[in-house]
Amino acid sequence: MEPLLSPSEFVGLDNITHLCSGGEAPWLAGQSRIYNEFAALTSGGQATRAQLYERVESCRGRMSELWGVRAERIAFLPHAAEGINWLARGLRWHAGDNVVTTGIEFPSVGYAWQQLDAGVEVRRVPANRWVVGESALLGACDQRTRVLAVSQVSFLTGECLDVERLAAGLEGTDTLLAIDATHASGVVRVPAQCTDLCVSSAYKWMLATHGTAPCYVSERAETSVADSCFGWRNLETPLSGVAAPERLPLRPMPFKLEPGNPAVLSILFLGYALDVLLEIGMRSIENHARTLALTVNEGLQQLGLAVISPDGETQRSGNTCFLASDPAALRDHLATERILVWGDHPRIRVSTHLYNSSHDVDRLLGVLAANC
Repeated sequence: MEPLLSPSEFVGLDNITHLCSGGEAPWLAGQSRIYNEFAALTSGGQATRAQLYERVESCRGRMSELWGVRAERIAFLPHAAEGINWLARGLRWHAGDNVVTTGIEFPSVGYAWQQLDAGVEVRRVPANRWVVGESALLGACDQRTRVLAVSQVSFLTGECLDVERLAAGLEGTDTLLAIDATHASGVVRVPAQCTDLCVSSAYKWMLATHGTAPCYVSERAETSVADSCFGWRNLETPLSGVAAPERLPLRPMPFKLEPGNPAVLSILFLGYALDVLLEIGMRSIENHARTLALTVNEGLQQLGLAVISPDGETQRSGNTCFLASDPAALRDHLATERILVWGDHPRIRVSTHLYNSSHDVDRLLGVLAANC
């Protein structure tokens, strides 16, 4: 398979096999133009401020295309952790309530609830041979489950959960479905319209950088969560110089979740990256990444390595993971061969994206074969 986007479109990939978008994506070379445009606008004073915010709204529109939801339901948060924490601190909790998540969940999702009173239970569904599965998650929910909170794609194993199946299983209940799509958005399709909250980092599969995290919030979630952040941008602020009132009304979504200045430069970078992704098309990117991931999975198994990622078509993602006795040492060795992967926790994570090819996979497997 040839890349959907040439590695030459990125900075620093000459003679590099980059298989770690699940940790940090390579930098699109075209972003230098975006930075120069930002620099010109930000130096223009008040006259060009409005143009910067127009670019922010353009990016919001592109996110709505990617996720299939209305643009006004998407806010730009400073990081993905803030999305799940906004939900945790704003819901009206009662003794006997519970949250369902996985036993191998990313801390921002699995531990956003630890400030809750002891009367609220956090149910951590264990993995069975590294797979959690939708049935186990839905089976852990009951009439007192306030939130089912999971990552669409696991940072640890690469398992891709069927968000639509989870939503269907919760239909007719009061349980909110909260999804962290950080390891999904930009490489597999994200059915955000099925969720109550969907948030994603931008610096991995969406090919942008740190500083902003798009977050979709359903109308049901918005009305269920108490407001907890206030600032000039999300309040109907009177700037007339008259005596300040005791309280100010909140602006509607999306500004309700943006109390201060958005990270404009990061959002402009995201807007450019989304243009690239949407022009190629998510269906093509998903098929490309999953096909390469299957080749990685099968090749690792043939080498006798302990693969912990599922190989079913819909369970696969761009991440394929295998256990290693010393992940950091193996990662560093691969780097000396100009192959970049992510190695921490108990495993090596191999990430295949739109700029990767069959040649990249062959190089990885060849080096691993020589060291197994």
